Amino acid sequence: MADFRLVHDAWVVVADGEKALFLRNEGDATYPNLQVVRTMHEENPPTREQGTDRPGRNVDGTTPHRSAMEDADWHRIEKERFASDIADRLYKMAHRGTFERLVLVAPPLVLGELRKEIHKEVEERVIGEIAKTLTNHPVDQIEKALLQNA
Repeated sequence: MADFRLVHDAWVVVADGEKALFLRNEGDATYPNLQVVRTMHEENPPTREQGTDRPGRNVDGTTPHRSAMEDADWHRIEKERFASDIADRLYKMAHRGTFERLVLVAPPLVLGELRKEIHKEVEERVIGEIAKTLTNHPVDQIEKALLQNA
């Protein structure tokens, strides 16, 4: 969803699977001035550090053969859960009238999870989406990326 204007008081959520920045534009569409309002952070180590059990085995019918079951991707599961937490936070904020316009910035996987999880009340306020990872960028670079994609 491109072609949006980052107007005064629009909110921007920049997220990945572990960190989320909630920013408010105190500037205007031409000269954005994003200010950090809130941050969320969740430790999400790689799957190899989270899963300790061996994958299960499945018996193939009446034969003595067994097949290995796929190991759970704990890292991805945690990213999905974090996206759900962000969506819950956004719903509470939208319900209180904290923001009227919202831009979502996240890598494609997280952005897809956010789309699935956000409530209709939040969805109606989304004016733009950018499928990029910008959580570790300074705020001025986030502002430039928003201007380039607007």
